[in-house]
Amino acid sequence: MDFNQIKAAAKAYEADMTRFLRDMIAIPSESCGEEGVVKRIKAEMERLGFDQVEIDGLGNIIGWMGDGEKIIAFDSHIDTVGIGNRNNWTQDPYQGYEDDAVIYGRGGSDQEGGMASAVYGAKIMKDLGLIPANYRIMVVGSVQEEDCDGMCWQYIVNKGFPQAKEKIEFVVSTEPTDGGIYRGHRGRMEIRVDVKGVSCHGSAPERGDNAIYKMADILQEVRALNENPADDSVEIKGLVKMLDPKYNPEHYEDAQFLGRGTCTTSEIFFTSPSRCAVADSCAISIDRRMTAGETWDSCLEEIRQLPAVKRYGDDVKVSMYMYSRPAWTGEVYETECFFPTWINKASAAHVQALIDAHEALFGSERQGHADPDPARDAIHLRRRPLTDKWTFSTNGVSIQGRYGIPCVGFGPGAESQAHAPNEITWKQDLVNCAALYAAVPGLYKEENKTADVTQFRQSLTDNDIK
Repeated sequence: MDFNQIKAAAKAYEADMTRFLRDMIAIPSESCGEEGVVKRIKAEMERLGFDQVEIDGLGNIIGWMGDGEKIIAFDSHIDTVGIGNRNNWTQDPYQGYEDDAVIYGRGGSDQEGGMASAVYGAKIMKDLGLIPANYRIMVVGSVQEEDCDGMCWQYIVNKGFPQAKEKIEFVVSTEPTDGGIYRGHRGRMEIRVDVKGVSCHGSAPERGDNAIYKMADILQEVRALNENPADDSVEIKGLVKMLDPKYNPEHYEDAQFLGRGTCTTSEIFFTSPSRCAVADSCAISIDRRMTAGETWDSCLEEIRQLPAVKRYGDDVKVSMYMYSRPAWTGEVYETECFFPTWINKASAAHVQALIDAHEALFGSERQGHADPDPARDAIHLRRRPLTDKWTFSTNGVSIQGRYGIPCVGFGPGAESQAHAPNEITWKQDLVNCAALYAAVPGLYKEENKTADVTQFRQSLTDNDIK
């Protein structure tokens, strides 16, 4: 394999990838509204000579190269979050701009940049004859990830492409990795707490039972669960306890690799007859990030065992959200808002294929654009080991977390740019990622594959949603 030829081919496509990415950014594509960007991706895949391009019932776009039985897949979610407060953006978040180093606009890092690199990585494979015999390449532009990570792959595995588990050797997630190769991340779940009260006239609040006051007590304890230490000085031991072998004897080392679990209140709701009445209900949403050793039911039980929750008894309900928003196609795939934790073994054959590709192309250090302007500099984020993990969650929660399909990450951009105003990505990243993607299939040593590449996979819920 001529690695200099691969790098030259990727560099030659830099202007095309930039144009393609800017076109995607210019099309607003929040979750459930991705139709326009799907059509733009379809046109690009067809122009580049993909052997087959299809859109499944949920609206995921899938491009194929090659004709073998075994599959190496590349996943990019093509939906974005909204722009938030427009005043926080210095330029138009959709029209954006580019210069010699960066591309500005919503979705550049998170994560339409990954789509641009994956499409052109597959094109380079075809140009240079890099697709191994008996393999084909699957490039997925997945939808609704920002709303419900991994649901798109639940649809692919259970409805759109039922042979996925047996035919896909591994999936490369193109989520931003700050120049690193990522082999896992924490899971998450979305928890809801509902509190009942009794309304009355605000002039005599003692006649009612204020649900907001009850929730105020619970809120302080949710905060304590996240912030407290894990020693005997506190009644509510903090989530940091899972890094300690005393509390997590089987998985504390995996937890130390991933980082501690966290929880935070993300939304609050109430009902009241009027502004001059006592609130008769209050509810909150909790974003719960889960490390190794935590389960979906242990996370719910932690909230149920908070002193204030127990004190208010049957007036409090703790539950997990369900997701059922229609896709842009109108299709509904209902699932629980539970996204399992997973870690690959560092020695797994598919992880090693990316490491080998990176070392052959670029060496053992993370690459990135260096700039005197800290807002444009990538290198300061990349002085870390080449092989690491994400802080946030990806479609890997389903690909490997639910289904055990081996997954590994390498993608353009920075986690710190995700969901932030003035989002940028770097042209050098697009080129580097396209080159690495093109090299990976030929470096994958199937003979080194083991029956279980998983170091840790979180237990699933007892729901059986197809």
